[in-house]
Amino acid sequence: MKKKILNELRGLEEKYEIKIIFAVESGSRAWGCPSEDSDYDVRFIYIHRKDWYLSIDQKRDVIELPINEKLDIFGWELRKTLQLFRKSNPPLMEWLHAGIVYYQAFSLVEKMKTIEKKVFRPQSALYHYVKMAKNNFLRITEKDQVNIKQYINVLRPILACKWIETQRTFPPNEIHQIMDKLLQEGQLKQEILNLVERKISGDTEVPLSNVKAIKNFMEEEIKRILEIASKFKRPQEDITPMLDQLFRDVLEEVWEQW
Repeated sequence: MKKKILNELRGLEEKYEIKIIFAVESGSRAWGCPSEDSDYDVRFIYIHRKDWYLSIDQKRDVIELPINEKLDIFGWELRKTLQLFRKSNPPLMEWLHAGIVYYQAFSLVEKMKTIEKKVFRPQSALYHYVKMAKNNFLRITEKDQVNIKQYINVLRPILACKWIETQRTFPPNEIHQIMDKLLQEGQLKQEILNLVERKISGDTEVPLSNVKAIKNFMEEEIKRILEIASKFKRPQEDITPMLDQLFRDVLEEVWEQW
């Protein structure tokens, strides 16, 4: 599949006259809990030639391909990427922390990582993830059998919130890594591990009785995180000049070779 993904990315470079700088996996595969039929969710950062930026008109800064054959490909242009980085955009931050990297070139990503601490906004990330958890929790239907994917879609953002709260850094993507750091051995951790293993094995549902501790944990944590999130605001340094320079440096770096 990696070969197919790289071929698709090369095709985008030729079609749009761009250079792809960074391409990673997101979603359940990045979280460490894919099933056999999970899609490949490829996310990438790209840059246009210099003349593309010399225009009085705003141009489209997103490239996406229709989902086909379990493959979902979506990318952001570099200037848009850096604007989102300045806001500590959580989906973009997840790309930077991806464990599955399909392609990386030039100095952009490493330079972004060196200033991540200046950019990261814990309060914004907490609100993003707890809102995601709350919305996904409201979609859960009360039945004797519960949907595994629905539960993981609530659990993962809650665990991300707990990481931000305790570590004051952006969380890893991989759910096992977060659990190993934050959760003590006991019923809750075992239920989550069992749920993830069932998801990976291809199961779609488990009895409600198997996830009682998880359900209580989700309800309590969503309420608690919403109450404490307001306390995590911190002064932000204006890094716009730094990002402007990074944009110019990468533009030169990429196209001086092409």
